[in-house]
Amino acid sequence: MDFKIGDLVTRISHNHDILFKIVSIDRDVAILRGVDLRLYADSLISDLVKSNSNNNDGDKKILEENMRDIKMDRSQYFYLPGKILHIDGDSDYLKRCMDFYKEMNVKANGLTISEIEMPYKVSELLNEFKPDILVITGHDAYYKEKKNTSDLDKYQNSINFIDSVREARKYEKSQDKLIIIAGACQSNYEELIKAGANFASSPKRINIHALDPAIIATSLAFSDKSKSIDLLKLIEKTKYGSDGMGGIITNGTMYVGYPR
Repeated sequence: MDFKIGDLVTRISHNHDILFKIVSIDRDVAILRGVDLRLYADSLISDLVKSNSNNNDGDKKILEENMRDIKMDRSQYFYLPGKILHIDGDSDYLKRCMDFYKEMNVKANGLTISEIEMPYKVSELLNEFKPDILVITGHDAYYKEKKNTSDLDKYQNSINFIDSVREARKYEKSQDKLIIIAGACQSNYEELIKAGANFASSPKRINIHALDPAIIATSLAFSDKSKSIDLLKLIEKTKYGSDGMGGIITNGTMYVGYPR
């Protein structure tokens, strides 16, 4: 079977568990990027089969579910949702998240920045955009064969996300004034929270959905600033619930005004 860059594929040896897109091919090996899950993998061409799956339907379902959760009395009140700054190490995932923000009618600025550069640019971007919510995400991986979840050397990009959170907290120490959502697939959840993130991945070191950070950010943007969020309900809106994402109880970022 002939394969080319951009083909959607699954792996025979993994029982077709994850849908990937081919991003490069070198002889008999393909580099793959998860379509829904934020991960990279490599595979022998002989282990791949093409797929006719389309992730657009999945994104539409997620969008519809989140829209149903937003309840506002527009007859008397007006609403000012929080602003989001989304920094992503992957341009494809960033586009999907930005499309999600647009459909949800929340103001968001998005930039693609490599994970290693994030700690050096986040302060400048916070000063420029002055968001209420900061998303720091991209790609990560935990090397399970190392068998030490606390050693940051065992992670692909967790240290870059952690350093970015620390730099962001130099800009704004209060976790109510700046809400930070950080991490990607298999990231070191505990260290991200210790660094100052309100929400982070991944408690069970599993993969997360491409839209998980955007789902949490949008929910916070539409949550009343004077009220604490329902933490368990918010986490359960993500793909794998508390296995993939966790966080602390915090207030929302939306102002409610009267009269309309």
